[in-house]
Amino acid sequence: MALTNEDLLAMSQLLDVKLDARLKPMENDIKSIKDEQTRINLIIENDIQHDINILVENYVPAAKRYQDATAQIQAIQADIEIMKKIISDHSEKLKKIS
Repeated sequence: MALTNEDLLAMSQLLDVKLDARLKPMENDIKSIKDEQTRINLIIENDIQHDINILVENYVPAAKRYQDATAQIQAIQADIEIMKKIISDHSEKLKKIS
């Protein structure tokens, strides 16, 4: 039993219809995913990146001030330690004098 061209054409059309029926939901899902990805990209670009830029603009100067202040604080602490020793020595000397 050989299939005729009409039989093959009918089978081809039937397969096309079934395939289209199964592919349509997938195409819709893919479109939905692409739309959601576009929305996410816009949120990242417009909102999140903007907020990050604001944080960086404020953080960098504050970090530099902190770095500069750290060196100053260490110098002040060293000076205070020296002053404590000198004051202690002077207190001892004053006790001996009085």
